[in-house]
Amino acid sequence: MTVLSAFVIVAVVGLVLAVSRTVPDGSAQPLIVAASIDDGVIGQSAGGPAGSAPAADPVTAELGAAAELGVSPDWAREVGGRTGIPVRALVSYAAAAVRLGDEQPACGLSWPTLAGIGAVESHHGTFGGTHVEPDGRTADPIIGIALDGGPGVAAIGDTDGGALDGDTVWDRAVGPMQFIPSTWRRWGADGNGDGVSDVHNLDDVALAAGRYLCADGGDLSDGADWQHAVLTYNRSAEYAAKVLETANGYARASWS
Repeated sequence: MTVLSAFVIVAVVGLVLAVSRTVPDGSAQPLIVAASIDDGVIGQSAGGPAGSAPAADPVTAELGAAAELGVSPDWAREVGGRTGIPVRALVSYAAAAVRLGDEQPACGLSWPTLAGIGAVESHHGTFGGTHVEPDGRTADPIIGIALDGGPGVAAIGDTDGGALDGDTVWDRAVGPMQFIPSTWRRWGADGNGDGVSDVHNLDDVALAAGRYLCADGGDLSDGADWQHAVLTYNRSAEYAAKVLETANGYARASWS
């Protein structure tokens, strides 16, 4: 993956340790360690069980999508307001974390981690003025810069014939979580159960990103394992620090 702001890719051995152990509040591990999915995210909402719309409250398309994906619409609305994360994007992150909690409980992935990555990669699917539609797709494709080996950019020749990124010479990161075409070919997922793995759909890419982060078998509730996983997504200490700071902010806001 490559962020749209093109952080420099560097070797980060000693620096990584410093970043992983230094967070804004001075604690020994990231606050996101404790920000896992809790009973407020899934289960019954004010109007009934997950999967149904609240009976007494006019339900927007975004909150309807939350119910369909097993996320409490009430939780999504409340936490979205607290954190400033667009509700439809928050639903994608939470749904992916819930599913991964069932698939790979030892991974310990929390929704703020996915939200932190989504914020850094594409401002939650709004980069360039687009937005996430109620079905989870971005209204317009989000395509990164050419990975042509320029300053601070990896050189990755075309691997998909331009099918995903429209570039037949160089690969480009694609979609709201900025997957490189070859990585998407391996990790593409169907997060909303529509039978399609769509790199432009935040439900799908959030689940794919979560599986990618969990792939090494580490425990993402541990600071060192978390740092290692995020650095596999983008090998930049600056990137990992930004994701950490952003995820911590979301975690703190969600508890307020």
